Amino acid sequence: MTILRRMITARGVKPIAPYQHKFKNLYLFGAFSGINGNHFLLEMPYCNSDTFQIFLDLFAQHNPDEFKILILDNGAFHHAKTLIIPDNIALLFIPPYNPELNPAENMWQFIKEKVSMGVHKTLAELQQTLSQTLNNDVNETIVKSICGRKFYRSNFQCIFNV
Repeated sequence: MTILRRMITARGVKPIAPYQHKFKNLYLFGAFSGINGNHFLLEMPYCNSDTFQIFLDLFAQHNPDEFKILILDNGAFHHAKTLIIPDNIALLFIPPYNPELNPAENMWQFIKEKVSMGVHKTLAELQQTLSQTLNNDVNETIVKSICGRKFYRSNFQCIFNV
């Protein structure tokens, strides 16, 4: 479904955008480091504990010598009893109803802004647009600028003496 966003128009003039009302979904799982700008993204057809397990397993294999701390909301699939958390990943849950504590939420907003206000006739076309956005607009500098909150950076430096 086309998500209408804010646009600059004359006062009282509603922005015009192509509109499409279809519900075919894809889900983007991701992890972003505000410390060094590294990021890991995975597109999946569903959002459930099975696909989250696949994400965790593949994320653990990405820089396997690195210990990763994932800041997560309290989605049911994040707490599934069947999840096997890899040894090099720790899950840190934010309090309920506080998405502003998760820096990744700002990255999702950035990505949505780049992909919105367009009509994608097929799911493959949306995937292509999303892929182009991720390849062209998401890099280490952008990730650090969006996710690199002073609070997290200073605590990381204090704990790890970096």
